[in-house]
Amino acid sequence: MTSALDTTLTAVRAAGADPLYRVGGTGAALLQGVRLPVGDVDLLVARREDVDTFAAALSSHPCLYAASWLPESAQYFARYDVHGVHVEFSTVERETDSDGMECVGRGPWRHYVLVTCGSHRVPVVRLELRLATELRRDRPDRYEPLLDHLAAHGFDRDLLNRAMEAHGLSPEKQSLINDRLRP
Repeated sequence: MTSALDTTLTAVRAAGADPLYRVGGTGAALLQGVRLPVGDVDLLVARREDVDTFAAALSSHPCLYAASWLPESAQYFARYDVHGVHVEFSTVERETDSDGMECVGRGPWRHYVLVTCGSHRVPVVRLELRLATELRRDRPDRYEPLLDHLAAHGFDRDLLNRAMEAHGLSPEKQSLINDRLRP
């Protein structure tokens, strides 16, 4: 996964581009030291032109899904195979007042950390946002390692609470998560 991301970012840099992006999904968790299953690399970009920029930079790799608008998910999306890893990049064009969403609104642009990946410093969505996504999807194979990591390394409780609320998690579920993460 890290090799595919490094190759992707190196290709974009070689093309002379510098698009605004964030790494999200399970790849974001892996880059921050969480051991969990990773299926692909997910890059959120700011503009549709940025999707096209990534697509052009990866034109020597197999295109699995050409850049196009997906109305059902309100995103402009493309997928490439980079060294056997699916690298996906997209916009998400829905609005929210919350800063607690991983891929929507201002959350991923405001709440991120920089992580080294190969020769790049990569902006990666904060784990609190990732955890709320996995809790909403009810994927324990993903949220349990995230909970363990946050409990061991610390987290922003207010951000996590805003993220869980933004995802519509019940007050009972939020309470269980907060109890699990108490020192």
